Amino acid sequence: MRFAKGSFIMKRSGRQKEARTTEIIKQDEERNEKIMIKRSEYRGCVKANVLKEDWDTALAQTKTLVQEQKEQNKVLTVCLYQHKNMLFLYMETLQEGICPETLLAPLAPYMEQWPEENGLTPWAPMYHIYHHSIPGDVSEWVKERASNENRIGRIAFLKPEKLFSYTYWHYAIVQEGLLKGDKYQYISLHENVLFSYFEEPRHNVNITGKEEESKVIDGWMAVDPESHFDREKACGNNFLVIDPILLV
Repeated sequence: MRFAKGSFIMKRSGRQKEARTTEIIKQDEERNEKIMIKRSEYRGCVKANVLKEDWDTALAQTKTLVQEQKEQNKVLTVCLYQHKNMLFLYMETLQEGICPETLLAPLAPYMEQWPEENGLTPWAPMYHIYHHSIPGDVSEWVKERASNENRIGRIAFLKPEKLFSYTYWHYAIVQEGLLKGDKYQYISLHENVLFSYFEEPRHNVNITGKEEESKVIDGWMAVDPESHFDREKACGNNFLVIDPILLV
């Protein structure tokens, strides 16, 4: 009888541990579902005559800081690109209040200040205009990401007289939600400069999830997309791939 009683206690203890494990997993899943992924892009400018060793040191310090924030589940992805003196930043944050001014603080002394509505800042917010997917929970968002992926940054220069046409048609394509493209693509605008982020290999999706042909894309093609770009500024391209200097 003692043996049987002990066996009963052991089985009950095992069931309790299993139930507790299940509860923890459920809580983690619920917590992930509540986490909102915020995507944003920014533009910056490096000061003239910054010494390479000073810049490289600041970049190394910044990468350490960003990695710490990632380990604390405050950020998901931070990618910084440079073209000449221009900087372009793509961020996926998991908490409110995460901003480039603090996340990339070591770079600030070497950057110009932009005049914004709330004062001067080293990071000018870019206006988001185009995407193919809206992030859900974290596990769903990252499941296609592979360890050997390429995270690409590109820029384009719009002709001033074509700026609103480009914005109009790309906003219309997003609103329709049928055109397929890379799940992680994200395009924003500052002044007449576009910054596009995407990943390879590409995972083509659309916003609605419907298998229907886009009708709005016909309107965009009818206004001659190539005529919108200042290809001379982009070395003969409409979009120019630029160098990554920090990828976390």
